[in-house]
Amino acid sequence: MSRTDPRKVRSAEDARRIVEERGLTHIKVGLFDLDGVMVGKYMHRDKFLAALDGGFAFCDVVLGWDSKDELYDNTRFTGWHSGYPDATLRLLPDSCREVPFEGDMLLFMAEFTERAEAICPRGLLRRVLERADAMGFAVRGALEYEFFMFQETPESVREKGFRNLRPLTPDMMGYSMLRSSVHAELYHELLGLSEAMDFPIEGLHTETGPGVLEAALGVDGALAAGDKAALFKTFTKVWAQRRGLMATFMAKWSPDYPGQSGHIHLSLTHRDSGDSAFFDAEAAHGMSALQRHFVAGQQRLMPELLAMFAPTVNSYTRLIPGFWAPTDATWGVENRTTALRVIPGSAKSQRVEYRLGSADANPYLALAAAIGAGLHGIEQGWEPDEAVTGNAYELDHPIHQALPRTLWEAAQRLKASSPARELFGDDFVEHFAATREWEERQFRRHITDWELDRYFEII
Repeated sequence: MSRTDPRKVRSAEDARRIVEERGLTHIKVGLFDLDGVMVGKYMHRDKFLAALDGGFAFCDVVLGWDSKDELYDNTRFTGWHSGYPDATLRLLPDSCREVPFEGDMLLFMAEFTERAEAICPRGLLRRVLERADAMGFAVRGALEYEFFMFQETPESVREKGFRNLRPLTPDMMGYSMLRSSVHAELYHELLGLSEAMDFPIEGLHTETGPGVLEAALGVDGALAAGDKAALFKTFTKVWAQRRGLMATFMAKWSPDYPGQSGHIHLSLTHRDSGDSAFFDAEAAHGMSALQRHFVAGQQRLMPELLAMFAPTVNSYTRLIPGFWAPTDATWGVENRTTALRVIPGSAKSQRVEYRLGSADANPYLALAAAIGAGLHGIEQGWEPDEAVTGNAYELDHPIHQALPRTLWEAAQRLKASSPARELFGDDFVEHFAATREWEERQFRRHITDWELDRYFEII
């Protein structure tokens, strides 16, 4: 008797069947918090089967603390004032995946419901896609990530104080056939993991910098693309640590090398016909009026939504000239110096690449912001500014294209954004902006090595 393929699980009944076939006593259940960190637990079979119909409870503290488990002191959604009660989650049967290194173990994802749904990152993306559906569009997307690999462990990096770390490989060797062949077994393992866990990698190669790789994930519907990106980040780190290595997706770990991007490729199709909404063979660069409006929305709202693409203090060290990261809300056609890169092609390939995002962004929030801004541009009938030709870093740009330079400023722009509140809801905007303010305040409490070196003796 053939076993149920996890990728064919669609309903609660399918989920019951595959759990029973495998004789599992426990099932792995996970969800993603505001920082894109996956949390979860092993759930007993009986509880899991009951939760397929009625949901289950999970402490809402995961929406009330930061990436170091420190409790926010400035949020209203939850806190000591509410007692950190349980929130309700729904299981997502069609998220079923095998965990290859745990025998027959299965992983299912969940998302918040009821009051917490307003804050839930996956729920936010889903609501933006429901907006697209109501407008007659389907959204397809894919993310690509740069990440550095180190010959280190969680223990060794702490013993070293995160200094003098040993990269997987030395020197600046982008697209190196030498590196990928010498370490072929590692590449094959990661490619195999991506296939087994259904976040297939379309392309994998070295980037510029010691030990840095870039992985382009395959295109899918935007919600599935968010799931795959979030799982890719999580289980790439798991895979590396199981090999005695470490992978980091922080935006910039060293001032000597380019930062790590999390680029987003997006396209719209007409929901009913399946035809491209972005391609017009008669228009310049194949850009339909709808694609122009979409790009205009992304461009105009970029300064207001930056906190959703650059969510950490470290994110802003990446947004400097000459390091392959945009510094203003610009767009161009096949121009990698701009924040938005329109990629002309056919009805199948015409798309826009949102190049602003860094690898540390929560993929659900970044997708929600990139898509929501574009939809708003369509609704408003906006037109983009003039496209940039040549090197965007060397040009002067209008003041309205300037991006916030700090996380604090970005949080203030988000809080003051009427389109953000209309797209994402007041509850999310208030809560997420407060968490970013907290993040900035945590940073301000610390003394950096740069400050000690600069001021300790001479001032």
